[in-house]
Amino acid sequence: MTTQEIFVKAGQLILSLSILVVLHELGHFIPAKLFKTKVEKFYLFFDPWFSLFKFRKGDTEYGVGWLPLGGYVKISGMIDESMDKEQMNKPPQPWEFRSKPAWQRLIIMIGGVTVNLILGFLIFTMLLWYYGEQYLPNTAVKYGIVTDSLTRSIGLKDGDKILTVANKPVENFEGLAGEMILREAQSIEVERDGQKMEIKLPEGFVRQLIKRKGQFAEPRILAVFDTVYKEREGYKAGFRQGDKVLKFNDTAISYFHEYYKALRRDTGKVATITVLRGADTIPITAKIPAEGFGMNVRLSKQFDIVTKHYTFGQAIPAGFNRAVSTLVKYVQQLRLIFVSKEVKVTESLGGFMSIGNLFPSEWDWQSFWTFTALLSIILAFMNILPIPALDGGHVVFLTYEMITGRKPSEKFMEYAQIVGMVILFSLLLFANGLDVWRWITSKF
Repeated sequence: MTTQEIFVKAGQLILSLSILVVLHELGHFIPAKLFKTKVEKFYLFFDPWFSLFKFRKGDTEYGVGWLPLGGYVKISGMIDESMDKEQMNKPPQPWEFRSKPAWQRLIIMIGGVTVNLILGFLIFTMLLWYYGEQYLPNTAVKYGIVTDSLTRSIGLKDGDKILTVANKPVENFEGLAGEMILREAQSIEVERDGQKMEIKLPEGFVRQLIKRKGQFAEPRILAVFDTVYKEREGYKAGFRQGDKVLKFNDTAISYFHEYYKALRRDTGKVATITVLRGADTIPITAKIPAEGFGMNVRLSKQFDIVTKHYTFGQAIPAGFNRAVSTLVKYVQQLRLIFVSKEVKVTESLGGFMSIGNLFPSEWDWQSFWTFTALLSIILAFMNILPIPALDGGHVVFLTYEMITGRKPSEKFMEYAQIVGMVILFSLLLFANGLDVWRWITSKF
């Protein structure tokens, strides 16, 4: 990965997390203000010892910290990450969090999660309305798949067509691996040379898919060049748009992966590549450059890729369904970490480097907003977990208070906050430590 690609990924990550953190904290800030609760600080990132930027407006100090691990609002009279014991030792004031009715405190605490869920839904809605939805139907992969060492190890062959996963059809070809993982599939059904057959998935296969970040198989495509760049060696050698490769030296070629394999094998050598151009068969002899000839093929030229367009009214329920399905799939993935023998925690968790690698190496707004919506849904779920120091921990204690009529003591809340922060920082160090280890061992 080049330095430029690293900066592009990092820039997208920082911008995405900044948007999510600011809006999440606004979810706490706005209801706090509505209920006339004093908010002492509103910060993007944390500011131990000093901040990069700050200003005061009214009772609130707004700023940007130097430690990019999230953000916070400091609400007066609340035991939070600031651990302001001095304030809590004073008599409660009417503008403090602890003086408000339990139902108001509950609304303040769930505000951030609510905003993140709504944000994910709105982003998905706008993406579907503006861009539509494009995918390659599994049934459109008419030439079957290209196998590699992993897929060949389970008995698949080039040209196999995947029909079902765990006895259920899959609509989106790119979703095959995800369905195998989430369903913990033990078998798939394929079509080979017109015959249907079942392929048993051995123990450990799902784990291998997870390690490969869900990369299962590529569709097999014909070796027909739909793009030949004029400034590259291919055009200079005599290749033209629409050429169909027939032979590489004396080896017959039908599909692009066969051509590409031969190209890599003979890099730096002189080869004769025979192409079909219209009705003419043309041999082209050239030295194979290390950077390739500069010719591409596109899936959209050979397959019926589905593009579904939405009106704004249609995009609203579709965006809601996308947000819900994203949340459900994420919960299913977390469940696998705890119940599946195929999934290892150390292979499934990741920190900021893993999150950053979700973004493309070139700035693309559609991808940026897609991953931002995904992260917004994940942030909402993670924050509602019943862990002290997270919003979900406070919600648990508030729910207990509303049911029993008894408020947990401030000393108990203080200890719970400390325990929660220890848990969170331990998980944070562990996840980011895994990223560093993968980077050292070149697994990124």
